[in-house]
Amino acid sequence: MNQFKTYILMALLSALLVWIGNLVGGRDGALLALVFAGVMNFSVYWFSDRIILRMYRAKEATEAEEPGLHRIVRELALRGGLPMPKVYIIPNDAPNAFATGRNPQHAAVAVTTGIKSLLTEEELKGVLAHELSHIRHRDILIGTIVATIAGAISMIATMARFGAMFGGFGGDNRQGGGIAQLVAVLVLTTLASIAAVLIQLAISRSREYHADEGGAQLAGQPPLSRQGLGQAGCRGEADPHAGQSLHRPHAHRQSPAGKGDPEPLQHPPTHRGTHQEIGGDD
Repeated sequence: MNQFKTYILMALLSALLVWIGNLVGGRDGALLALVFAGVMNFSVYWFSDRIILRMYRAKEATEAEEPGLHRIVRELALRGGLPMPKVYIIPNDAPNAFATGRNPQHAAVAVTTGIKSLLTEEELKGVLAHELSHIRHRDILIGTIVATIAGAISMIATMARFGAMFGGFGGDNRQGGGIAQLVAVLVLTTLASIAAVLIQLAISRSREYHADEGGAQLAGQPPLSRQGLGQAGCRGEADPHAGQSLHRPHAHRQSPAGKGDPEPLQHPPTHRGTHQEIGGDD
């Protein structure tokens, strides 16, 4: 069901791109924005593991250094039919874990020292199962495609607003018709930018639910995945020095203003909803 919902939302986002592209610059304008956004986002996608791991100052951990962590990751990878991803440690007290990489063959799993000390082995297994499920479902690729379309919409909207404000639409804006067209363009493009961000967030939430379900299957016991996510989230909120917990940096969303600044997506609090979906009430 979550897969189907993702496809519907992606189709809606694509339709929004076609609509605003035709509204502002016709087919050529939409294609130009899509190509430009695609180059930027797929560059990030291709080098995502290096960029993100360097950003978080992650250090690769050998099996000799982290035998327990390697054992958990290897067990989950084998169960999911995945190649063994590289394992990284981030020297940070925030309870955080994420997966990155352009495909299962170039994947990496990173955990902070904070989440290692915070969770039991079984809880950490649930969190890592969730992250490996993202790799298994190729959510990094899906996130990149969605970010590309949303980025193109934001760029088209920004160009349209500048064009409208500086006389690119409707001729002389001092005339009543020109002013009305200016207002219409500003309103429609702003609404389109906001709608793109909302759809992107909805897709992210859908992928998180899907990862919860897949993580529960990888962990072998449905309560493990939601228990680990819940414990990390709750304990992270209780610790004022823990920072943002369960932070997923593999995808970026566009700001409604169309500035295109990359904002890392965070795990939404899905463990409560998934509690009923995959394990029922305890």
